[in-house]
Amino acid sequence: MLHPTIANISWEPPMIQPHQLGAINKFGHRRHDATRAEIDGIPIDDLVALYGSPLFITSEQRLRQNVRRIRQAFERHHPFVVHGWSYKTNTVSAICRILHQEGSWAEVVSGSEYDKARLLGVPGDHILFNGPYKPRPILERAIAEGAHIHVDHLDELMLIEAIAKEQNRVVPIALRLNFNTGYTEPWSRFGFNLENGQGHEAAVRVRCSPHLTLNGLHSHLGTFILDPRAYGEQVRLMADFMRDVESDGTTRIQFFDIGGGLPSQNALQGIYAPPEQAVPSIAEYAEVVGSTLAKALSGRPGPLPTLIFESGRAVVDDAQSLVATVVGTKRLADGRRAAILDAGINLMLTSLWYHHPVKLVRPKSGTPEETVLYGPLCMNIDVMRQTVSLPPLTVGDRLVFAPVGAYNNTQWLQFIELRPAIILVSESGGHEVIRQAETLATLCELERMPVHLSRNTGPWNAQPQPIEV
Repeated sequence: MLHPTIANISWEPPMIQPHQLGAINKFGHRRHDATRAEIDGIPIDDLVALYGSPLFITSEQRLRQNVRRIRQAFERHHPFVVHGWSYKTNTVSAICRILHQEGSWAEVVSGSEYDKARLLGVPGDHILFNGPYKPRPILERAIAEGAHIHVDHLDELMLIEAIAKEQNRVVPIALRLNFNTGYTEPWSRFGFNLENGQGHEAAVRVRCSPHLTLNGLHSHLGTFILDPRAYGEQVRLMADFMRDVESDGTTRIQFFDIGGGLPSQNALQGIYAPPEQAVPSIAEYAEVVGSTLAKALSGRPGPLPTLIFESGRAVVDDAQSLVATVVGTKRLADGRRAAILDAGINLMLTSLWYHHPVKLVRPKSGTPEETVLYGPLCMNIDVMRQTVSLPPLTVGDRLVFAPVGAYNNTQWLQFIELRPAIILVSESGGHEVIRQAETLATLCELERMPVHLSRNTGPWNAQPQPIEV
């Protein structure tokens, strides 16, 4: 009879693996202890048993803590601060509602996002309306409801002016600006450029119109900005522009919107340093923005403008995890280990840009090796991690990818595999579904069969089977 310790060791076929100079050899590895068994005190295995795998798990506690911490960081440096929750980052209704309960406004970039914000009870004057495409019907609604409209281009400016003229009213607007800070790649596609004079031309157009008034400035530098100095230069350039437009003696800028782009504790592909070293703290960004703005506003008469920031990723990214299960393993032609998971890039599209940290739900014995993690899609690009050091995996092992809360629930695709449930672990310790897992009925719901194709199913003339919901 085998000793119990020996009986629990899984057998693995032997292989020859060459040693690499400067690398730790296989005998120098320690047991792999990078595990995560619980989320907010709830065992992950219990949640998967109840809701299935793959599974997105959202922490209400972390979400509320994040938005409070980030907003307070800016409030330490400026008396009037508004956080605009970026709907495009994660538009799940329960997540948006939590952030609105915390006082965040809605920052939207489309008509459907605007409608959803209103459906969730956000008043029009608490909506920041960005984006390059705002059809006339939604613009008319936004104007009527007092939304803060950030104008992206001259044609949009002219459309708003026409609507205002028809309604015989004066519409307040903000201009979206773009420029080169010298610290980030310029996003010159959006807004009016400062360097070529478009920003000033737009301001003159607004000043000369009896139906428009300029009350705000907006700029969005980009995404995952790793250098706080970029925000300092952004604020300085926007403040210079503000002084220019206010010099007419009638224009008064009431809010100063610096957009989003604050990073989370994730790792961009190509950045191999630990995220704690690569990503500055939110406090550093807030200090740069606050100190630069205070200097720029020094001596400016009248009330201070409201500082608005539209952070999405830094608020939600680490509040959500994706649990996946190993469904197969293999050795690749080059000798590397590989594992096939039940979750692919159709659920975590951001794996194309980020090395998402991944942990085992339960500890595993065995020598860690560089392992490729594939998804279940029949596509060569379906790679969840190009390489990660893991012990030998077997079917049924579970992995947790986190942080994954930013952009995955909005960019995910119904492609080959159906999309899974999203659940919320509440502050009280309960848990429930906030978006149901898709079924075949979900997939077919919007499809329609032409009459001439409904007469039979093909040469076999079999009866179609009902779809189970």
